[in-house]
Amino acid sequence: MLSRITKLFRPVEPDEPGNHSHDELHIAAAMLMVEAMHLDGEASDEEIASTKAVLSRHFELETADTDALFDMAWDRHEESVDLHRYTKTIKDRFSEKERIEMIELLWEVVYADGELHALESNLLRRIGGLIYVSDRDRGDARKRVLQRLGAEQEEMRKQ
Repeated sequence: MLSRITKLFRPVEPDEPGNHSHDELHIAAAMLMVEAMHLDGEASDEEIASTKAVLSRHFELETADTDALFDMAWDRHEESVDLHRYTKTIKDRFSEKERIEMIELLWEVVYADGELHALESNLLRRIGGLIYVSDRDRGDARKRVLQRLGAEQEEMRKQ
């Protein structure tokens, strides 16, 4: 998987939306999630664990693949991530449904620490605009995440 992921850092020609490899979705999602984690100035253990869990669950990755993907995204972030590169790939190569799904995944990451910071909200608004997800769809994605998180917290209280 790593050799396929490293190929994604090369420039790509636009294709039909939805015509991309799963690895492209994985790396773009991981890069944007790591950026969202760092935006409030710190990446908490909860945010790191949540990001890995989201990547693993959503993309059905083995633990080793999840860790490798996360570590690569983390290292790239340390080298100064260029959001436009990844948002352009998403905008050009992913379907509308996949772009909305990306926003939903990002909401899940920014809420991992139980708080929404103004910078995180601003990032999601910017990314939404860059990948052509409407404010309405972005808001609906946020509501779905909050409902899910509320249901999960309710389950934990019952145990």
